[in-house]
This record gives sequence, structure tokens and C-alpha cells, in this order.
Amino acid sequence: MFTGIIECCGTITSITKEQSNLHFTIKSDVSSQFKIDQSVAHNGVCLTVIVLSDDTHTVTAIDETLQKTNLKNYKINDVVNLERCMLANGRFDGHIVQGHVDGTAICKNIEDKNGSWLFTFHFENPLNNKLVVTKGSICINGTSLTVVDCGENNFSVAIIPYTFENTNFKYLKINDEVNIEFDVIGKYVQNMLKYN
Repeated sequence: MFTGIIECCGTITSITKEQSNLHFTIKSDVSSQFKIDQSVAHNGVCLTVIVLSDDTHTVTAIDETLQKTNLKNYKINDVVNLERCMLANGRFDGHIVQGHVDGTAICKNIEDKNGSWLFTFHFENPLNNKLVVTKGSICINGTSLTVVDCGENNFSVAIIPYTFENTNFKYLKINDEVNIEFDVIGKYVQNMLKYN
């Protein structure tokens, strides 16, 4: 389990294809602290560390993960948000994040608000409208955020300067694809209502 509070960013140094899988090697300030078989969120996707070196780690994404996330678009030198699993005695500074991405959204607008940034995203699946609520939680590329506003197949989030500088939001451009994970409590509520 994660909280959506990004520890640091890493840079992809190598991408290797093996059958339908992709192996990503990532260089970061925290890679040396990882262990083999450890779960780490990469842009919100929970992946298992399979190889370690001094300052890099390698993870594998299988075909299902590639189809449901933006990992299929990754290139060498791309920057990814990294977060290790939450410690049992830690604080929930963000919200409950599973690392199980629900799908992707497209960045449609970036507005400089003179001290913050307003990012607007669009998703295709109309069922997602029931999972986004104004002032509710959402996870974008592994970052725990609060929904500012939502409409038909779209939502916006405000990014403070610290988050902008310490995540890959500063590299996002219009039409970029991002990973989204909806609030797990909202997903359970929607599921229960479906059967009542």
C-alpha cells in the first residue's frame, strides 16, 4: 500500500523487451536502498524490483500492465515518480493508494495560476465520472491529489510549487498520457450501489 507522497524521481536508463514484457532500469537517489522483491510505485504502478546495482534498479511490466497504464509509452531518459510502500507505523500524508492503476487520462490543459498550476485531464470511459468528485482524492502518476473540479469525462487538479518541482508534473505537456487511480473507497461504494 502507498500514500501517493512521492519520495523522489528516477530516470529511465534502459528498456529491454522480453516476449510481451518490458524491463525498465531506473536510476534514482533511492535505488540503492531497495531490496530484491520489493514493491515500488513507478508513476503509480506497483512493480517488483528484480535487479539492483549501486544507483539503479530494474522492474518488469507484463502485458496487462502495459495495456492499462502509460508504461508502454516510456522512453529512455523519461522521468518517473517513485514511492516505496508505506511503513506500518507511518502516517497517511496522502490517501490510500494501492498501486493498481485504473486506467489513463490525457492532459488537456495546463494553466499557470501565478503561484500554482491547474492541470485538466480527460478520460474516455464514462463510468469513471462516478468515481471523481469535487474535493475528493485522486492519484495521478502516483501523486496523491485533490480534485478541484470535475465535469463530463474530465477533472482538474491544482499543483503547488513543491509538488511541481519534486515530481514529474514539471515535465507534463498537453496531450501527455498519465496513470490514474481512483479512490479505493469510492470504488467500493460504487460497487455496492451497483448491487442494491
